[in-house]
Amino acid sequence: MDNQFFKNIEKKTGVNMNDIFQLANSLQNANFKDEKTVRGIIRRVSQIANKRVPKELEDKIVESIIQDGKKLDLNTINNMMNNGK
Repeated sequence: MDNQFFKNIEKKTGVNMNDIFQLANSLQNANFKDEKTVRGIIRRVSQIANKRVPKELEDKIVESIIQDGKKLDLNTINNMMNNGK
């Protein structure tokens, strides 16, 4: 894909595509059974999305991912953040 495509996405969303790519790379080899790793990813997504995640919601997301074996991807976190409001 060309750079203009990504620049248009950045302009519309306000999200830096380099941040998204770095996050995606970190998800590939992450240990989703490790609470510290999962919390770090949730906080990073929150920071990139410029969306505050209250401690209670973060705890629910972490528990869901670690204990329930849910797959962690950007859509999962986004859905949990949106439903947690």
